[in-house]
Amino acid sequence: MEDSRIYLLTGAAGFLGNNIARQLVEKGCRVRGLVLQGDKAVKHIPEGVEIVYGDLTDKTSLENFFDVEKEQLVCIHCASIVYLKEEPSELVYRVNVEGTQNIIDFCLEKNVEKLVYVSSTGTVAELPHGEFMREPEKFDLDKIVGYYGKTKAMATQLVFDAVKEKGLKACVVYPTGICGPNDYAGGPVSTFIEQYCNGGNKVGFPGSFNSVDVRDLAAGTIAAVDKGRIGEGYILGNDVVWMKDMFAYISHASGVKMTKIILPMPLTRIIVKVSETIGRLTNKAPLITELMLYNLVRNNAYDSSKAKKELGYQTRPFADTIYDEVEWLKEEHRVSA
Repeated sequence: MEDSRIYLLTGAAGFLGNNIARQLVEKGCRVRGLVLQGDKAVKHIPEGVEIVYGDLTDKTSLENFFDVEKEQLVCIHCASIVYLKEEPSELVYRVNVEGTQNIIDFCLEKNVEKLVYVSSTGTVAELPHGEFMREPEKFDLDKIVGYYGKTKAMATQLVFDAVKEKGLKACVVYPTGICGPNDYAGGPVSTFIEQYCNGGNKVGFPGSFNSVDVRDLAAGTIAAVDKGRIGEGYILGNDVVWMKDMFAYISHASGVKMTKIILPMPLTRIIVKVSETIGRLTNKAPLITELMLYNLVRNNAYDSSKAKKELGYQTRPFADTIYDEVEWLKEEHRVSA
């Protein structure tokens, strides 16, 4: 059955947004993508997407984005600023929190059929190692590490409040990290693989992470439009990957000699302090920060069973994702073929 709705997609030039747009276009759907003026990644948005330039914090531009006559509308809200520092940022708050409130207001005003808000597992308070974290019933900002996670929690609460108090038809997805091909935004995983393959990682840091193939995440997010229950949240995660295994996956996919030296934690903590000091003195991004180290040593086990059961969410083997990402980086001439 043909989908006659128009999909309003914020963050269409971003890593996830680009892949959502790609899958929707392949399904024959009509997509209207919101892109920040000056975003160079706009050139990678697939043909067939109607591009509207605008800003989440500018209601006038959002009025134009939502200005569609006599059509059924659904909205997938991906856009946010991914912020890797712990100190507050007024811009991050305005975009992530106030921008989401603006999207909510327009969805209510325009009687949007469904809003899917892309939150983050960064909003989920950590449990001890050995336990799986599930969709949160409430948000405790004091237990959320990092300002990005705090702003996403605040924004997610706005969505749930609007569902309960104003009749907003919305659900939420909570992705873990994102990886895979088509990363024109230069995310952390593709940057790490690029450095590794080009000889930039002679030693490794300890720890683990949880990252989802962007294609699987896009499919899960799209599935939430029709299958996600109003007022519910769904973790879209993957199996935990240890850094030593990540090195093996990249080396197998690329042919690069595997890094076998994993630094002990005491030495890693010293490197973090030195790295952050150099970053402050040179005004450049540190090699590794306290927040980055926390994300490696924390419990990264999330339970996606709810999404699998209700959305039909599936993930491919992580080794396949890394192979595809390495091949894509070769095509982009970011690593040697």
